[in-house]
Amino acid sequence: MKPVLILLALALTALAQTPPLTAPAVKAKAKATPPPLPENVEERTVTVWSDGTRMAGDVYRPKNLAPDAKAPAIVLCAGTGGTKGGTQARVARLFAKEGYVVLAFDYRGWGFSESQLMAVEQQPTPGDKNEMTLKVRALRWQMNMTDQTEDIRAAISFIAGEPGVDKERIGLWGSSYGGGLVTYMAGTDPRVKCTAAQVPGGLTPSTPAREAYAYDLATKQARGLTEPIPLETGKLGGKMAKYDNMRVNPAKGIGYHAQEAIAGIKAPILFVVAENEELSSNAAVEKANQDLTKRGILSKHHVIKGITHYGVYREGFEEATRVELEWFNQHLKAPAR
Repeated sequence: MKPVLILLALALTALAQTPPLTAPAVKAKAKATPPPLPENVEERTVTVWSDGTRMAGDVYRPKNLAPDAKAPAIVLCAGTGGTKGGTQARVARLFAKEGYVVLAFDYRGWGFSESQLMAVEQQPTPGDKNEMTLKVRALRWQMNMTDQTEDIRAAISFIAGEPGVDKERIGLWGSSYGGGLVTYMAGTDPRVKCTAAQVPGGLTPSTPAREAYAYDLATKQARGLTEPIPLETGKLGGKMAKYDNMRVNPAKGIGYHAQEAIAGIKAPILFVVAENEELSSNAAVEKANQDLTKRGILSKHHVIKGITHYGVYREGFEEATRVELEWFNQHLKAPAR
């Protein structure tokens, strides 16, 4: 990835005229063309700011909402390599058709969202307007919990200000990597009033060895003994190696403890899993459901028979979205009290 010269404002006001990015193809999952918009749904492209970087989003709304309407809203959060034009676009149409205002978006540096930036050279002293000319590197397709959870928080903030949305009835939907992220957010952001997490990853408790590796990597990054941000390093391995454009940064997962977040969940949450899951841990999901139920939290664990992880996007898609929609209808659609 070649560095480019840009005008970088420290106040994060630059790049205002940057043309839309072309989303690189992700080899791991072929993306089916989304179905046409339902007759009662309209779509518009939006910009969601996350810590000074523009994220690309699409808002799906039921048509003809009354001026004083206060509709429930759902934020959709992608899994590994996912974008707003893939599974999110399919799900958004179904949910919006049933009366929800839906936000689909790309994390920073994913899909059509702008890139986070890393200075390639030493920064010069900024000018009077805190502007400088600087060679930077675009950071694309990074996987780290710190930034993605911040992006989801920004997406929640955006939809809370959308006209016609009841900010007291905001739900989260996430799949795979995104399923783990929304589970974490459900326990750490009180604005989340209902969650659906399908085939969620990242719910397995950390181990001492994993923690030690992350802290060691953080030390090396801080001291410049390895890449400060994984570009050549950080490639996914094993069954995830097919996502060869993605990079993972374990150091940015320090402090991300799914089990602690689950202990903070107070609103209804649904887990949809594949019976023959091969990438994440169904046992960890089942334990989370049991722990929540013991605490008196409305939690449901739904198993789709006969499918593997990616089956939730194919032969299991209809069942998954049906169950999720039923969950949101039951626990999010009723006006907040």
